[in-house]
Amino acid sequence: MKAIFDPAQSAYRPGRIMANGTFAPALETPERAQTFLGALGDLGIVPVLPPDSGSSALAAVHDDRYLTFLQTILPRWRRIAGAPEEVIPNLHPVSRAGEAPGGYPASAVGQVGYHIMDGAAPINAETWRSAYASAQSAVHAADLVLSGEALVYALCRPPGHHAARDLAGGFCFLNNAAIAAERLRSRYPRVAVLDVDVHHGNGTQQIFYQRADVLTVSLHADPLRFYPFFWGYADETGTGAGESCNLNIPLARGTGDDGYLAALERALSQITDFAPGALVIALGLDAHEDDPVQGLAITTKGFSRIAMRIAELRLPCVVVQEGGYVSDALGPNLRAVIEAFLAGPKPSRSDG
Repeated sequence: MKAIFDPAQSAYRPGRIMANGTFAPALETPERAQTFLGALGDLGIVPVLPPDSGSSALAAVHDDRYLTFLQTILPRWRRIAGAPEEVIPNLHPVSRAGEAPGGYPASAVGQVGYHIMDGAAPINAETWRSAYASAQSAVHAADLVLSGEALVYALCRPPGHHAARDLAGGFCFLNNAAIAAERLRSRYPRVAVLDVDVHHGNGTQQIFYQRADVLTVSLHADPLRFYPFFWGYADETGTGAGESCNLNIPLARGTGDDGYLAALERALSQITDFAPGALVIALGLDAHEDDPVQGLAITTKGFSRIAMRIAELRLPCVVVQEGGYVSDALGPNLRAVIEAFLAGPKPSRSDG
């Protein structure tokens, strides 16, 4: 199995974030990447450096205006008297659902509120560099699957599944899973994205919500009382051509291995019915019982069972790293997932 990682992904270190109405330290740190690299090393896997494939794959899922914003907002922000070092919003348009109700502001403050949905995606001098490198890892992983690899792991940090077409949030700026899925669409008529992060993949859902060629499936802690709160409900099934091409499976807080695996069967059944040519797994390891976010209670053995069951789909697969925060279990959880994939059934078909 090949793994992809660019050391530039470790350059971004967010400072404070807004959580529960106050400033708090960021959980999404470069140490996460080092933990994942250590787990890969334990398995004898040395990640390869992705080539720079340019911005076309990013522009395929994100608006040009948003990409420009990410690259240019910091110097404009720092010209504001009294502005902090990192870009963080202090207002948002009401009922933001893909498009704001009014116009697009020229003000840096207004654009920050327009493009960043929460206080957990601070932009600093290294944000674009690391997010861009993370996206290139996802692109290269998809390209390797397109060239015949059965399974490729993209160590994407910062993560991406909360990033919508023109929105950042939850430590996510570029939607790596969506970028990989769109890249795979160059060959496969249908692609599925299975998100097993403890949080709903709201950005991925928004990007593909009106499309019939990409099935998005997310198992996550119930958003009634868990981030991202406003998305991830069972009645969100897609619109227009995308009707029935989005499946959300909210789970009660504290759900453990057996409850999760039972819900996973429903997800895999819908993926099988959709008959995709390839699969993208948005791999969050933050559903673990010892993860700092404490949403679900999956064990390390449970992650192995989850991966083994997904492998039984026998689909060419890009595994994109999403959440999972620093704890003693983080490295063992990734090792358990990769070992299960390597031991599981291999893809039985390679075309769409």
